[in-house]
Amino acid sequence: DVRSIVGELPLLVPGIGAQGGDVEATVKAGRTAAGCGLMISSSRAILYAGSGEDFADAARKVALATRDEVNVYRA
Repeated sequence: DVRSIVGELPLLVPGIGAQGGDVEATVKAGRTAAGCGLMISSSRAILYAGSGEDFADAARKVALATRDEVNVYRA
């Protein structure tokens, strides 16, 4: 419904990751005809992916996995 009102404007979308939002439903409902138009935030899942010296590697893995999951539903 929101996309039909705002047209091609980008949308900031929280709730993916630690909050448990449905990536597939979010992307399919919110993307533009070109498959973009969403800025999806997944801060907590990335920030708390690791707590030791592996923090950077763990955060990177979660960030890449999230990106890959979003991209599955963009087309």
